[in-house]
Amino acid sequence: MITEIFSRGLKPVLVSVLVYGIACTAIAQNYYPADVGNTWVLADAEERRTYSLEGPETFEGTEVITLKIEIEEIDTGDVIDTDKYYLTVGSEDIKLHGTFLEEAAVGGTVMTNFPTPATFFPLNLTLGDQWQIVADAKVKLDLGLEIGGESITNLEVVGFEDLETPAGTFQNCAKVELALVFSTGFINVESTTYQWLAPDIGPVQYQNSEKRISKLVSFNLLTPPEEPDTTEEDIVSEPFPEEDATSEMPSEPSEPSEEETTPEPVPYDVTGDGVVNILDLTFVASRFGDSDLEADVNGDGVVNILDLVLVAQNFSD
Repeated sequence: MITEIFSRGLKPVLVSVLVYGIACTAIAQNYYPADVGNTWVLADAEERRTYSLEGPETFEGTEVITLKIEIEEIDTGDVIDTDKYYLTVGSEDIKLHGTFLEEAAVGGTVMTNFPTPATFFPLNLTLGDQWQIVADAKVKLDLGLEIGGESITNLEVVGFEDLETPAGTFQNCAKVELALVFSTGFINVESTTYQWLAPDIGPVQYQNSEKRISKLVSFNLLTPPEEPDTTEEDIVSEPFPEEDATSEMPSEPSEPSEEETTPEPVPYDVTGDGVVNILDLTFVASRFGDSDLEADVNGDGVVNILDLVLVAQNFSD
């Protein structure tokens, strides 16, 4: 009896977890679109930060693309800093193979390379995600001296926010904290900065260690983000035509066509509403473990994870 009660209580929880997990997988978004040619321009009152993806080129024997971040003074137009990150893009994250950074704080340039590439940014971000970039660095001071150092950056997704920028309003932006510790034999630098990334857009806001905030003023993506689907609230209904006062008898209704009476069936639309969406996923999940013919979309005799995956993979655009 106790086992039966426990099973009845567990099934709704299991169904909810399955539906949520598969639905989230189906709508996973890319927070750092990494096509060569993509550019983002962020600015505050004093400086302009231009992010650009260039390449491909070869770095330490590997074909990479280069993320170049160029900072210039708005008043003079002088470039005061140029940083380069050498990257490859995988199915789940962007890998970092090396850097070339101009660092005013250490009075020179900092170069690193990673025999085992580090995670630069995951493509899909969730609250609480944490990762670390650790590198042995070579510091070339402006005086001509070269010294070794270590760079440790701890990154964490600390929130999601809706942001207004000169380039538009962006929802569900991931706020990533970057806590850097850089040390050599006689230099120790610590700084905390923040980067906001919009889904399918990329960098939209940046806060430096002095708490100055730069906002997105323009961007160009090689593959533009998809436009959101039009909802019923967005559709403006046309007014009904006025009735003809001279009409005394209603006209005979026309016979519905065969297309009207028999809508074209949609594969995996188990609810029959003409679209494959979360309702179909919920319908199948609620019959998990049963032999319901409508929910058993792959026809193997039982409703299981395979049926849920098929429905999720065929969500309507």
